[in-house]
Amino acid sequence: MFKKLASEALGLSDIGVIVPPADYNKVDADDYLFNEDGEKIFFLIKSKKDEYCFTNYGLVHVDGDSAVSSKRTIKRYDYATHHFANVTIETAGTIDMDVELKFTIGDNVFSIDVRKNFIESVKDIYKALITIGKMQHRDALARENAMHSLNAVASMYKINTVQSEDALTQHYNAILNTLNQTMLERFHRRDFSPVFERYIHN
Repeated sequence: MFKKLASEALGLSDIGVIVPPADYNKVDADDYLFNEDGEKIFFLIKSKKDEYCFTNYGLVHVDGDSAVSSKRTIKRYDYATHHFANVTIETAGTIDMDVELKFTIGDNVFSIDVRKNFIESVKDIYKALITIGKMQHRDALARENAMHSLNAVASMYKINTVQSEDALTQHYNAILNTLNQTMLERFHRRDFSPVFERYIHN
């Protein structure tokens, strides 16, 4: 107990380590994955207080009150609705014990301290998050362009030129189905497995 209190007082409890894949089944975050839907862990940082679990679908944050408390709050940030930005690494100085991975996901700001001997692994997740952020931005632009295209198509039709109510319904359903497929399937990526497989080497 004294060691835990000392770590808390010195701030050492917040310095995380990279958990190897062989130990993913031992972490708390593993219990909150949607395994039934094919979700799996690709990268995990663990400190005494917190776990930062990067899956193919989202970031699962096991948020601890303190190093001496067993209370945890599970927070989830799906990539489909929460976008990465401002991803940076602050490297360690001569006497520093840690490097710092910083990013925002949606409106949430994260600053995660990791032991500096894991710097190569931190570089891997840095590349992955940068790439996901770029892809999310590109998809958002594509969805915006899809709406512009819809407005252009809509302007080509006039209610009084439609032959019948059935024809109007058919046109509406065709446009709606195409728009949904474009917005929700082509340009609303949910699974980023290929990105993690390319950059993560742990």
